[in-house]
Amino acid sequence: MGYTCSIYALKNQLLLKNCKHFYSVNSDFTVLPALLSKNRLNSANVSSVNYGDYSFNLIRNMSDQPSTSGAAAQQPNRLSLEKSPYLLQHAYNPVQWYPWGNEAFEKAKKENKIIFLSVGYSTCHWCHVMEKESFENQSVAEIMNKNFICIKVDREERPDVDKMYMSFVQRTTGGGGWPMSVFLTPDLEPLFGGTYFPPEDKYGRVGFKSILTLIAKQWTEQHSVLSSEAKSSVSALKRMSTFKLSALPEAQIPGFEAAKKCLLQFSKSYEKEYGGFSTAPKFPQPSIFEFMFHIYSKDTTSEQGKECLNMSLHTLRRMAYGGIHDHVNTGFARYSVDGKWHVPHFEKMLYDQGQLAMAYTDAYVITRDNFFSDIVMNILNYVSRDLSHKLGGFYGAEDADSYPYEGALHKQEGAFCVWEYNEINNLLDDKTDEISHAEVFCYHYSVKKNGNVNPGNDPHGELKNKNVLAAFGTYEDTASKFKIPISKLKEILNKCHKVLYEERQKRPKPHVDTKIVTSWNGLMLSGFAKAAFALDNKQYADRAVLAANFIKKYLYDPKSKTVLRCCYRGEDGGICQTGTPISGFVDDYAFLIRGILDLYEATLDSAWLEWCEILQDQQDKLFWDSTNFGFFTSPEGDASILIREKEDQDGAEPCGNSVAVSNLIRLSAYLNRPDYREKARGTLAAFSERLREIPFALPLMTSALMHYGESLPQVFIVGPSEDPNTKALLDVVRSNYLPGRLLAILDGPSGGAKVLYSKHEAIGRMTMIQGKPTAYVCRNFTCSLPVTDAEALANALQVEAGMK
Repeated sequence: MGYTCSIYALKNQLLLKNCKHFYSVNSDFTVLPALLSKNRLNSANVSSVNYGDYSFNLIRNMSDQPSTSGAAAQQPNRLSLEKSPYLLQHAYNPVQWYPWGNEAFEKAKKENKIIFLSVGYSTCHWCHVMEKESFENQSVAEIMNKNFICIKVDREERPDVDKMYMSFVQRTTGGGGWPMSVFLTPDLEPLFGGTYFPPEDKYGRVGFKSILTLIAKQWTEQHSVLSSEAKSSVSALKRMSTFKLSALPEAQIPGFEAAKKCLLQFSKSYEKEYGGFSTAPKFPQPSIFEFMFHIYSKDTTSEQGKECLNMSLHTLRRMAYGGIHDHVNTGFARYSVDGKWHVPHFEKMLYDQGQLAMAYTDAYVITRDNFFSDIVMNILNYVSRDLSHKLGGFYGAEDADSYPYEGALHKQEGAFCVWEYNEINNLLDDKTDEISHAEVFCYHYSVKKNGNVNPGNDPHGELKNKNVLAAFGTYEDTASKFKIPISKLKEILNKCHKVLYEERQKRPKPHVDTKIVTSWNGLMLSGFAKAAFALDNKQYADRAVLAANFIKKYLYDPKSKTVLRCCYRGEDGGICQTGTPISGFVDDYAFLIRGILDLYEATLDSAWLEWCEILQDQQDKLFWDSTNFGFFTSPEGDASILIREKEDQDGAEPCGNSVAVSNLIRLSAYLNRPDYREKARGTLAAFSERLREIPFALPLMTSALMHYGESLPQVFIVGPSEDPNTKALLDVVRSNYLPGRLLAILDGPSGGAKVLYSKHEAIGRMTMIQGKPTAYVCRNFTCSLPVTDAEALANALQVEAGMK
């Protein structure tokens, strides 16, 4: 088999005479090929055709609450004892679901049955579709219950399970997504996998019933052969996982050429008209902005630097003007189905809000343009209002689907967000200086009488005659059209937003996944902390502290010094946990450490650095690969995880290893821990081939690679933290974009920087000049002349930026 996996496919005696392959138009699911076979599962190569050529009208009629559809209300299955909102959605399915665990595994072995594994998450649209079509279907459930042990997994609870079997699906079908559907041997080895399957054979596609029946038959007749092939697949996946990410101690890590190649790859994929670094569907990909801004900062006057800045700012502006940005309720949707950022997949994810808050904050610091700071405040307002637990944690996501009106039988995607033309005109009946608010609003947001959604972007007809608010021009264009100042335009639009917001609150609201995930909370913590510092906003700093303390109380065990993956909002509104809490994964540690590091820089309370050091040491202990370097996704010791993988791509979420490298470099400098820098080097060595060949897959790690190649800039301000002159110096630092910059206010060994005094002797030798608060700009404690006034510090930072 070598380093390739065999793909197993099923015969479809009813529909197929030749091999038919399909790839879904929806970016979130891929359908496994059905391949004609005589007697058994065979190997084949995969090709695909566009599934969008087929008419497939799915009705989106799912419920936030556990389903009770069918001939009679179902008795709850074992998922009713779980806390995950996703698992609870399936608690009343007629399918006898088990959660991932020994009870299901042992039953499968005892009865020698195949395991059907279904992986998804509570705000996943196509997960809802497959539930409604198949898992609530009595006849389908009968086949499943008779022949399989059925397991449901919330991928947000168990990313290790998701990653392991997604690797199999991707490498055997050429794609992946959710819901993920995988058939396993009783020993958890994958036999056959795909994503969404329709219940019946239609449109030239194998139906789920046929797949279930055929797999059950094959297992009965030839289970020993299939078991052997499954073991071979696992062996191949293990070899591939080890082979692609390994390093020798003497391995050379790439130099700046990796960053140049990364920029070249992104420049080629950049879409000039509407921004973004792909064709439709377009995702925000916030890690790219951090890389681009870093390149820009190295030479702000060069053509290359200007290109990086312009690509990033243009993309961020078009996203903010587009329909992916919720102009009424605020926040950003997960992605746009078209190339104009117009029609979103309306689901909102916490990890996007956190990362985009950071990206727009950086854009503001670089440009000092309030357009970007307004978006930062917009995002943080949404999260504070709609995705926050009262005790400080952040919820995971808001669903795309909701009921269009009270009493509706079926949910529709975007129902909470879209508008009809007459509805807008009736609601916005005010005027300012004889200028109709409705007319201004409809012009600015491209509101049309028959709706503004291209039918090609609405395959199910749910958005017919509806308008998704999106501005294809700018504030300047609209102000010019109505001959009013931009300030007056914004005043009118804000009034309109408030009217429409109040109207939207009367609609049935989308489901919110109230699971509180440590890694995503770490990203959101960074978003609030970076905004707090850049905007000098104490409210944001306090919110970040509240979130950090929440994590420390509910998701951290001070005795074992370990982190949990998640906790949940209970029925009483409080915080609850499962009987066996899920241990944290590498992303939970890495993202949390990053968030706490950013919180330190927002508050300049070095006590947060102490916790970072504890967390980093624990991350190293649990996840470090001492043989091939880098960090595994999951800790050692879970027998159900057949392959300990390492994430190797900065996608919708950054790669845990990318964030870890950046953390290690920052903490090494803050805490005088050269061993952290060595682990950063080892991780870069493990990913060196990927960084050389396809660095655009790891823009955040490429940025960290640039930091590794140079000493990080340090700014130390000596003086009382409450002194107005100290604050004036600190304000200069706020207004300068200096990636990787380390910062401390040195107010004595017993003050906020006491941890740093204990780690660095050089800090104790820094003093105020002539009794005035004094700034030192350094690299590795080699400092330029100390300065005492803001202008001189600004000049010193500009010189420092030019030296990069």
